[in-house]
Formats: sequence, structure tokens, C-alpha cells
Amino acid sequence: MAPIRLRHPKGVSTLNISLDSDSYTVKDLQQEISSVSGILPNRQSLKCGYPPRVLTLDFPELPISSLGLASGEQLIVSETAEDSGIARVKPPSSSTTSSSSPFLNPVGQAPAASSQTTRSPPRAAPAPAPAVSASSGGPDAVETEGSFLVHRVVPDDNSCLFSSVALIFEQDMSKAPSMRKIVAEGIRKDPETYNEAILGMPPQQYIAKIQQPSAWGGAIELGILAAHYNAEIASIDVETGRVDQFAPGADRTAENRCIILYSGIHYDAATLAPMADAPAEWHQTLFPTRNANVLAAGKKLADILRAKRKFTNTATFDLKCEQCGVGLKGEKGAQAHAKETGHTRFGEY
Repeated sequence: MAPIRLRHPKGVSTLNISLDSDSYTVKDLQQEISSVSGILPNRQSLKCGYPPRVLTLDFPELPISSLGLASGEQLIVSETAEDSGIARVKPPSSSTTSSSSPFLNPVGQAPAASSQTTRSPPRAAPAPAPAVSASSGGPDAVETEGSFLVHRVVPDDNSCLFSSVALIFEQDMSKAPSMRKIVAEGIRKDPETYNEAILGMPPQQYIAKIQQPSAWGGAIELGILAAHYNAEIASIDVETGRVDQFAPGADRTAENRCIILYSGIHYDAATLAPMADAPAEWHQTLFPTRNANVLAAGKKLADILRAKRKFTNTATFDLKCEQCGVGLKGEKGAQAHAKETGHTRFGEY
């Protein structure tokens, strides 16, 4: 007998089944799942593995081995409106609007144009996707399509943007310094785009500063990193819910997207897992751009953080320069002080 962990609307159960038995069929598994979940066999949608794959249940009389399950497998069951064993996700309608905003960056940053994408809830969804609060002992998360988009907190230091991107693209936030080098090289290779007017200082000076651990990153860095990894970076503002989407370039269409959360002075990552408390190696960090449901879940995750006041209004917050001790007001004050003095370490009062 092999243990199979089953996540269902009522909670989590463990099933012990004979994976190598020719007499134990897919139908037998469905009956066991029905007994613990209350979902009838012909209304079950099953997913396993990570990224989650939909199991084909067209032939319930086949032995369980036909599903390719392994001992210790994680199964997720949900109820589908289809009178079939195959879950079919209905593509929701969409609309696109434009917005723009500056990103706090003492190195010197220009406002970045962006677009915000919203989608209506998937058809046949009985209720809004539930949230899992960190107060229950785990990270904040939002359920979407049988998985959970999880708030992945990175260290609250001047490298939070680079740590978040390193966690997403390299699965290792300790590679933040490598992200800084990628940015520096991107500026060096494209002096026409990244000129003094855009950077707010001579390019060589910016290159030197952005490689220092004390320098914050913002819109310029996100654009360069999106181009380097050929993926869209969607930055969701916690305070407003605005989505700033950084594409690889005007001549390239991104097939994949990642999500970061911006609090006004801090960046975190958001990744997808089969359970909110799943180990790091189970998390998916990139998602197809055609799947708007994950982006919608990211906006709901920002809603949770906003309700907890986990954001800072950068126009009005009080800062102190940690290098000279002068008090500053808001993002503009920090940027002006940085340009005037070259100081880049700031703390909130």
C-alpha cells in the first residue's frame, strides 16, 4: 500500500492505495476520493505533480497504474460543472487599460509606462478564490485553479528587488548580486537607451552605484531584467492594486510572466505551489502570459496585504538618510538628496 495525499474542499486526507495492483482501478480511486470529499466521481477533476497536471479520467475501468502515480503523490480534487472526469477551464473575458507610476529608487529612476490587465472570474466558479492568512501559521496565499499563489517574503534590505528576481529566475535569492551585474551590463551595452537623461546621472556613475549592495532598484532594473530573461515581470502595487508590466522589449513577445509585489519601499515575490505551505522546491515561479488567472490571483494577494496595511505611501512617508542623518520627506525628497549627495542608504522613521 502506498500513501497518497489528497487535498479537497473539506481539507487534506491520506489515502493508502495499491499502485501496482491490476485489480485496483481508477474508478476505485474515484470512489475513495468521493467518500472523503463528497464529490461524485463524474464531477471530479484531479490534478497531481508540480506544475499541476490534469489527470485523464476517461477510462475508469483501467488499473490505477494508468495514471502514473507514485508513492507520496499529492492529488488535488475539485468539483467541475462538466459531466465528465476531465476538467475544462473556461477562458474568462479580458480588458486592458494603461497606467504609469514612478518607482522609488535613490539611484535615480524614471517613471515607467505600464499596462494593467484584469479579468473576470472563471466561469462556473461558485465563490471568490479563498485566501489563506499568515495568521494561520503560514504565508499569505490565494487559491487559483487548485493551486496557491504564495507571498514569498525576501529580506528587508536594499537588495529586495534583486533578491525577488533572483528567487524567481534562479531559484536562489542569494544570487541578488548577479542580478545587479546583469543590470550593469544591460546599461553598458545600450548607452543610447540608458543615457544620462534617463538614468539621472552619467551612465558609468549609475553602473558603479547599482552594483553596490546599498543601491535600490526600480523600473529601469526591472526592464533590463525582463529583457535578459525574456519574460514579462508584472509588478503589483500593494497600495493601489495597479499592475506595471515590464516586457522583454518592443520587438519580443513574452511567453512567460512572473509576479512581484511592491509595497512602496519593498519588493517581494509571488510563486505558485500545490499547497500554501509547500516546500520551496515545489514552487513554480514563471507562468504562461496567456493565463490571466494567476495575475488575477496576484491582485487578490495584494488586496490581502493592503488590508493588513503592508504598504508605505512613498509621497508622504518620513525618511532619514542613514549616511548623514538628515530627515527627508517622501520619495522625491530621497531622490533629490541622492542626486545632490550621492547617498543611497535610507531608513523609514
